Amino acid sequence: QVQLIESGGGLVQAGGSLRLSCAASGRTFSIYTMGWFRQAPGKERELVARINWSGSDTAYANAVKDRFTISRDYAKNSVYLQMNSLKPEDTAVYYCTVRTGASFDYWGQGTQVTVSS
Repeated sequence: QVQLIESGGGLVQAGGSLRLSCAASGRTFSIYTMGWFRQAPGKERELVARINWSGSDTAYANAVKDRFTISRDYAKNSVYLQMNSLKPEDTAVYYCTVRTGASFDYWGQGTQVTVSS
């Protein structure tokens, strides 16, 4: 089992920045990849960014490239999502997730990000 605790969501004006944090505990040695998904009202959950355990490989959704940066702190078993130049369309619940097997299989409780225009 892996437990994930997220923090850092909130309300921000368009053009502003937020930093999401996610701390993992439990069987962290089994984690291959950490990532962030988001789900807006009426939409499917979508992958925002992912990073491998060593931090050497990252990937981003096209909608957030050059605005969001995913990073991790190996010593703290944590992953972060720095979100800059936020847009109203970034409004969603953001979920931290990890992959220990073939797919992302552990999820945080979600944190709300609201971007006002």
